[in-house]
Amino acid sequence: MRIKTTLAIVFAAGMAAAAASAPAAAQQHLKWAHVYETNEAYHTEAVWASQEIARRTNNKYVIDVHAASALGNEQQINQALPLGTIDIIYTGAAFAGASYPPIAISNAPYMFRNFDHWKAYSQSDLFKELADGYDQKTKNKIVALTYYGSRHVTANKAINTPADMKGMKLRVPQAPLYLMFAKAVGANATPIAFSEVYLALQNGTVDGQENPLPTIQAKKFYEVQSHINLTGHIIESLVTVIGPPLWNKLNADERKIFTETLQQAASRATDAIRKAELQLPEWFKAQGKTVTTPNVAAFIEAAKPLHLDKASGAGWSKEQYDRLQALK
Repeated sequence: MRIKTTLAIVFAAGMAAAAASAPAAAQQHLKWAHVYETNEAYHTEAVWASQEIARRTNNKYVIDVHAASALGNEQQINQALPLGTIDIIYTGAAFAGASYPPIAISNAPYMFRNFDHWKAYSQSDLFKELADGYDQKTKNKIVALTYYGSRHVTANKAINTPADMKGMKLRVPQAPLYLMFAKAVGANATPIAFSEVYLALQNGTVDGQENPLPTIQAKKFYEVQSHINLTGHIIESLVTVIGPPLWNKLNADERKIFTETLQQAASRATDAIRKAELQLPEWFKAQGKTVTTPNVAAFIEAAKPLHLDKASGAGWSKEQYDRLQALK
């Protein structure tokens, strides 16, 4: 009798241990990669979203967020998505456009009139259709759009008109559409990976670069450039993309959790970036930098003729362009 009792206790203990270990065994660790710094809103909101997804899925999905190009540059993290070696990424719309050109329409210079125009686009049927087109072409799933900010040119001189950029060696991201702005102003576009830009500015490989003010601050580009020129030439977006190996294994409830949480993170980051860029001109002045306000009308006049120029990188239709311009 004692033997049977002992066996029953051992069996019960074993079953309890197995039950206790079951959730841990089912737990899945995911990788979210991006190229931005840990102090930027994109990263802090990605961390918030990863914690929320873990909570909302009862810790079934634990997401490790890898910042500052730790898992590769923009091209590399995009290429990793369908392989499943990275599960989620932030990437610029222009990089998504390398696979599906129409989604990059938001990256053409002076495509948007202002932030409110961008906001209308982010909530429009046009954006949803372009995201669906990208999804169908790549099998990757765009679930959110985040405001990246207005891109401005830094240099060691004042830039007031497009003529001031003629022949300038301008670092641009390694995506074709960024060449459109350089072409419009007569600059020599020099594609360089994001992680290498500071050194390229410091050693004179390039004369300047262009990014939103929060990024110029976070990446410390102002340390090696004297002038912040408020060209506002691209109002840029990041898309949050889930790779097909992950998306295909999520059930309907999990897809809803991921989508809603990542959209909430995008909204939170958008608000933070918008607030920061409105405050940063004064901050840069306090660092001893010269902040200039160029003749933006002249830049717009130079850029607009390229908006529908296929040779300059326009990968969208006139119908899509007209719909975007008609947004209120």
